[in-house]
Amino acid sequence: MTTAVVDDDLWSAIGDPTRRRMLDLLLTDGGGTATTLSQQMTVTRQAVAKHLTVLDRVGLVRGIPAGRERRYHVDEAQLARAVAQLSAVGAAWDARLQRIKRIAEAIQQTKNT
Repeated sequence: MTTAVVDDDLWSAIGDPTRRRMLDLLLTDGGGTATTLSQQMTVTRQAVAKHLTVLDRVGLVRGIPAGRERRYHVDEAQLARAVAQLSAVGAAWDARLQRIKRIAEAIQQTKNT
């Protein structure tokens, strides 16, 4: 079985609930600025800007200058890559758990005989 290649920086960025909420808002609204996002969240505009910087650094969002601000959009190709990684990790864990189950069943059978 092959081991899934996982981008730790990508998953660290996605691991934060505030950033996941921001991604959800950007996907729902078709994009947004730090100001528009902060109006929909319980964090300051400065905090939103910092979170957007993290998401931009890992490629999950792309910022385009829009006047004095940047308008951010989710990079759907990078998001698809994250989903593929998650699926691969999930499949690897499913296989591990099946092996553990078989070992446990074999041990139980040995004890019963």
